[in-house]
Amino acid sequence: MKFFKDLKKFLLDVGNDKRIPARDKKIVLALIALVISPIDLIPDWIPVLGLLDDIIILSIILDYFFRVLDSNVLLSHYPWGMKSFVRLKGIARGMEFFIPRFIKKRLWQYVGEPY
Repeated sequence: MKFFKDLKKFLLDVGNDKRIPARDKKIVLALIALVISPIDLIPDWIPVLGLLDDIIILSIILDYFFRVLDSNVLLSHYPWGMKSFVRLKGIARGMEFFIPRFIKKRLWQYVGEPY
């Protein structure tokens, strides 16, 4: 139960962060809603393909949090320890091959610090 409270607080804090463009926040919120929703792009009862849409959406969300956003923006809201942060960042790197580069370029407006 504590995990879900922390997750909710984390998502709300990120959603209220002024450094993240409003368009990016809306896209992340829509993607999270798609993952949570019982309605899928590809029905789950179709073997392998049914879970593929959820994996791709989760990959896009993780990629945004751990590859697009600057670490200092994410860590300012991250409620869990550095150990889990590093683990999730590694998972995000492993899943990034699910997302074509042109999709990432079209989705996000966030531009990190130049240094």
